[in-house]
Amino acid sequence: MPRYRLLIEYDGRPYHGYQAQAALASVQGSLERAIKAFCGEDIRLQAAGRTDAGVHATGQVVHADLTRDWPAETVRNAVNFHLIPEPVCVLEATVAPEGWHARFSATERRYRYRILNRRSPPALDQGRVWHVKKPLDAEAMHAAAHVLVGHHDFTTFRDLACQAKSPVKTLDVAVVRREADEVILEFASRSFLHRQVRSMTGTLAEVGVGRWTKADVAAALEARDRRACGPVAPAEGLYLTDVSYG
Repeated sequence: MPRYRLLIEYDGRPYHGYQAQAALASVQGSLERAIKAFCGEDIRLQAAGRTDAGVHATGQVVHADLTRDWPAETVRNAVNFHLIPEPVCVLEATVAPEGWHARFSATERRYRYRILNRRSPPALDQGRVWHVKKPLDAEAMHAAAHVLVGHHDFTTFRDLACQAKSPVKTLDVAVVRREADEVILEFASRSFLHRQVRSMTGTLAEVGVGRWTKADVAAALEARDRRACGPVAPAEGLYLTDVSYG
């Protein structure tokens, strides 16, 4: 039974998250329906990560086990045809090596958060950026982000509904930079807690507007208490951009 690795891009706005849910629109549900329309098989996709409602992806990775040995290009083109007009597409399809798994073989996941930092609201990027009117100090945010890098107990930045066995994670990358009217945050880790990126982003934005300091972020992390977290950033600015394997 061949296993296909699919690189996926999607706009998360119409969906209640990646994961399939009964009677609710989901990215996984749309992909599985498209695959069934293509080859007649009822399958369950496995994904590198489960993004929340409204979160986007430019580099999500999933795998599909099909009974027939199709050319990878045929799989990509046929699935994309049956996804029209939904805002989901397969960018690449390849045959996966033996033993490879979209979730368990992943060694790093990378997220980007986009903040539109200007007085005027977005016209072209509505639902794809977090609009913050107050000026943000990206350099101060970047300095504060360094506090979060490393092996820590991230309970403060963990959603109360998180099902992970442990709040301890290693954050490999946390950088903040300004690009014209946007403040971009990048995070990379082997794995993340539920809403960890949005929680860290919202807290760093408090530094950006001057309400928090780098020391406040350090104290919040050390508190290991969800109540010490800053406001959680909204879903629309978040993108899963890359998943690395071995």
